[in-house]
Amino acid sequence: MTTDHVWRQIEQLLATATHRAVLIAPFIKKEVFRAALSAVPASVQDIMCVTRWSVPEVAAGVSDPEIAELAEQDGRTSVLLCHNLHAKLFAADGRCLVGSANLTGKATGRVRAANIELLVEVDAAHPEVQRVLAELAAGSVPGTLELAQQMREQANLMLADEDSPRVVVPGQDEQPARWLPETRNPERLYRVYNGHHQHIGSDVLAGVLRDLAHLDIGPGLAEQAFGTAVLARLHTMPELQALSEAGRMNLAEAQAQLMATEGCTSEQGKRTVETIAAWLSYFDEVHLVPVGPWEIRQGRELT
Repeated sequence: MTTDHVWRQIEQLLATATHRAVLIAPFIKKEVFRAALSAVPASVQDIMCVTRWSVPEVAAGVSDPEIAELAEQDGRTSVLLCHNLHAKLFAADGRCLVGSANLTGKATGRVRAANIELLVEVDAAHPEVQRVLAELAAGSVPGTLELAQQMREQANLMLADEDSPRVVVPGQDEQPARWLPETRNPERLYRVYNGHHQHIGSDVLAGVLRDLAHLDIGPGLAEQAFGTAVLARLHTMPELQALSEAGRMNLAEAQAQLMATEGCTSEQGKRTVETIAAWLSYFDEVHLVPVGPWEIRQGRELT
């Protein structure tokens, strides 16, 4: 068996398409994507690709958002993005391959030191295949050229930042790195997430990008949905447990907790708590109560 066995499976399947081809993989590299499109007969005018893009993964080189350019040049192909995608599925009309292989050189065996991968054929009408397709249809956003360019630009900025977090691939057994909000101006987050970072200094921008990388929010969200996702991530922080459970958080106690668990100084703890308070004030309905030790309380302030 040759090392490109998986690629030959995909290529031979796509060559049988008469109406529609489907390419679903979290990681897709440009050259393999080009080869896959070439394998689909010219008479097929409907090619759907579902993948995922995240800035850390693009920076790590596991995904190429430039596949959006190839899709536009091809004219038959739509690219969709699903941030929690892990399935690998390739279909031609009613035939389907499912398994472990991404559309990368190592996964398909098109380069040396290939991965050990598996693809098996199932009927596209299989209930589990249909379930995955339905979930993807409901939970994906368009992978536009503009979004692809934003992802590449932010990935390049991350690569230039020596303090940027390493790539985190969903599904790994490791716990994600401990994260505390860094940027003091949370209103900058959505602007940078949306590709607008003009007039933001390089050091400040690097901090915003680190926050976005740790937040790990899928691309293409409207501002309200983005804010909801940020808030959900904030409420996973141990420091916010009291706010979630009792509707109030004592800032002095949160500062002491940070000093004990993170080994930070009093000034560092104070600054971090102030930053958390700024994020909560921006993304949630909370208010500050300057009675005794300062507190953040859930809900709007009564006037």
